[in-house]
Amino acid sequence: MDVSEGELRELARRRVENRQGFIMHAILFLVVNAALFGIWKLTGARYPWFLWPLFGWGIGVVAHALTMILGPGSRSEKRAVDRELRRLHRSHRLTGGEP
Repeated sequence: MDVSEGELRELARRRVENRQGFIMHAILFLVVNAALFGIWKLTGARYPWFLWPLFGWGIGVVAHALTMILGPGSRSEKRAVDRELRRLHRSHRLTGGEP
C-alpha cells in the first residue's frame, strides 16, 4: 500500500502534536501536584488530601499516554489496519466478489 508524501506529512504532524500535548499535560500534572503537596506540607495537615487530585489526575495522564500509544495515528493502529486489510483481501478472494 503506497502512501503519499502529503499523507505521511499529515501523520507526522499529528504524532508531533499528540506528543507535545502529552508533554504539556505531564508537566502541568507534575507542577500542580508538587504545589499541592507543598501546600499540604506547609499547612501541617495530617490527612494527605493531596493524594486525591494526584490519583484522579494521574488516571487522566495515563489515559492520555495510552491514547498516544494506541490511538489514531499510532504504530499499533497502523498494524491493526494492515491486519484487517489482509483479512478483507483473503475473504474477498474466497467469496469471489469484485474489487
